[in-house]
Amino acid sequence: MQTKNRILDDMAKVASGAVSAVTGLKGDADGMLRRHVEKLLGDMNLVTREEFDAVKAMAVKARTEQDKLNARIEALEAQLKTAKTKK
Repeated sequence: MQTKNRILDDMAKVASGAVSAVTGLKGDADGMLRRHVEKLLGDMNLVTREEFDAVKAMAVKARTEQDKLNARIEALEAQLKTAKTKK
């Protein structure tokens, strides 16, 4: 009976070592994958969120100004048309 317990103890130690090794490999693989993805993203020359938000705000402002100018042009054209019909 003592022999079986010793075999089971040895098997448990081997299994525990294997789990530790797999956990270590997982951590290494995660680190390597993370570094690889960061390198790929760095090479892609992507914009940051702050840069994107700044350009988006500029586009919204430009669109608003364009809409105001379009309304002003339409009003001026209407005035011109009215002035032409009065003559």
